[in-house]
Amino acid sequence: MDSIAKIGLFILVLFFLGKTCSSRKDRQYESMTAEKYIKSPVDEIIRDLNQEKNFSIILYDMDFEEKTFSEDIYKHMYQILIQPEGRDTVLASETGWKQVSAGFFNQHVNDMGMEIAGKVDGKVQKKTVPAGYSHYIGNERYGRWTERNGSSFWEFYGQFAFMNAMFNMMAYPVHRSFYEDYRRNYYPSNRPYYGSAGGTRYGTSSTINNTRQSRTWQTKQSAFKSRVRNRVAPSSSRTTRSSSRYRSTSSFRSRGGS
Repeated sequence: MDSIAKIGLFILVLFFLGKTCSSRKDRQYESMTAEKYIKSPVDEIIRDLNQEKNFSIILYDMDFEEKTFSEDIYKHMYQILIQPEGRDTVLASETGWKQVSAGFFNQHVNDMGMEIAGKVDGKVQKKTVPAGYSHYIGNERYGRWTERNGSSFWEFYGQFAFMNAMFNMMAYPVHRSFYEDYRRNYYPSNRPYYGSAGGTRYGTSSTINNTRQSRTWQTKQSAFKSRVRNRVAPSSSRTTRSSSRYRSTSSFRSRGGS
């Protein structure tokens, strides 16, 4: 075999070796990409509570773990309110920590303490609203509007009084004007409602949440929160596969009115 033929054969071998390595790298990349996908825990909760006619999913707490040699971990904890069919009670429970995608964390970074999904009269909805606004507040089955000092406030009946504390309504009562502002100006367009005139009465930065220092996110320093917000914002399009599964309501820490 002359030298030109040898060179041609050598080039051909290199070509096939390159194709093989490239194909192997592509498969490795696809595998790594698949591992980064996290299914929304909220979708899993909705699926597992499919038989319930009325429930609310509230973003109870948030957290973040920075990793050096692997993907950062974003976490949510949820509070679940369930109105069992035919029972005059509401069951309240908290999940454990659930890993979420960077995009989902970014989507709800301002929504801690608010309902982010639920089901009302059998219809699933994914709206960001103040906790209780979608089903319990304004519903005469659970309470009534009470006049006090010239203003109208929502007050739950005795068997549902625990929700006054749950929604921190003893310190921050729900004014009827707030609720009507939401129903009139935000509900029709599915816009999140953080307070009248763009205020921050509700949500992550609200005074209601800032008084709850027992929550993990509220114990973090402002510099930590800002760093997380800056890291997650450019990653809003990423999704990852969940490594955890929603546990049934029987495994929650629960309480309820009866």
